[in-house]
Amino acid sequence: MSSVNLMAREVAAKIVFYGPGLSGKTTTLRKIYETVRPAHRGEMMSIATEGDRTLFFDFLPVKVERVGDCSVRLALYTVPGQVFYNATRKLVLQGADGVVFVADSQPEAMDANRESLANLEENLFEHGIRLDRFPLVMQWNKRDLEGVLPVEELRKELNPRGVPEFETAAANGRGVLDTLKAITRLVIKDLRSKRIVPPPRPTTPTGGQQPAGLEAQLTQHLQNRQQPQPPGQPQHPGQQHPAMAFGGGPAPALAPTPVPRVAPVAVVAPRIEPASVVAPQVGPKLLGAASALASGDMFDHARAAEAAFMSGDYTTCVTACTDAIRRALAYAGEGPLAQQAFLLRVDGADLLRFQGMATQQHIRVDDAAFALYVLMQVFVRLNAVGLPNAE
Repeated sequence: MSSVNLMAREVAAKIVFYGPGLSGKTTTLRKIYETVRPAHRGEMMSIATEGDRTLFFDFLPVKVERVGDCSVRLALYTVPGQVFYNATRKLVLQGADGVVFVADSQPEAMDANRESLANLEENLFEHGIRLDRFPLVMQWNKRDLEGVLPVEELRKELNPRGVPEFETAAANGRGVLDTLKAITRLVIKDLRSKRIVPPPRPTTPTGGQQPAGLEAQLTQHLQNRQQPQPPGQPQHPGQQHPAMAFGGGPAPALAPTPVPRVAPVAVVAPRIEPASVVAPQVGPKLLGAASALASGDMFDHARAAEAAFMSGDYTTCVTACTDAIRRALAYAGEGPLAQQAFLLRVDGADLLRFQGMATQQHIRVDDAAFALYVLMQVFVRLNAVGLPNAE
């Protein structure tokens, strides 16, 4: 069941609480529900009989802390404890990423514990999963009662594999969250080994080789383009500057103004009009921040978006940015737009907000400025991975 939302950097995983009837599975979920902050939990659903036995399942979506730069959303289920509801057990177990086996610590429940554990192994095997290779945590429940079995005996009978185990008292919540944290760590580790969870975004190496953050990268990129070049030489070895590729002589130097963080503010850099770059009968060759970052193939698209913004035609600006962003993301290969953006590490939240502008009837100046910001972000990501390749 595990899934990854690449745009939101969110991982969803399914964890099933398994065990004999009345071992404390539903009580465990209820205690988790009471403990988790309301903003981070969903609605708890339960179907019970007069004997307080869950006949179907409990389902509790819980959002836990971040793992790397991904947030984790858990879907917690329990199965009916009675063996004659095995079809339902098997159905709920399908697609699980990890299991917490809730064992009843009372001596009279040992046979039911063994039977339920064997049933878990059998049902997993029918799903093509071996229990000894599956994320599993043992929960020794009802430790608050008198006359319970020693943990050593429970371990010998039910945990020969030596998986993580916790003594709990679900009625008062003792040990419950520790159990949940342990199975979550195992599940995430397993998903990483299967390459389902995306790796953390690389951090900037210490030593100051490349500044962290998009704004810093933009600033550095613009400053690099300001460095004086020998007459007639391209800005980068083996690659012609976009302005030269489309005529008009060498590009002017840009003002060393740091690119501001996006708010309702235009992010196009101030235009400079040095006399040395004025072409006869054409007027000054002006570059904004987006066109300064654009490759040769994308230069005209970036210029069109900037020109529309400067003329106050914000709808045309957003339309031009939409076309330019789709063309730029295509350098990441074939596939959906979200996949291309993820491969280039473009901020998913920014891209989603930008795509939402297509449904707006009235485009404001801050919308157009944000569109240019996303376009520059895509250009920076392309530049960071060397795309498009210079011919």
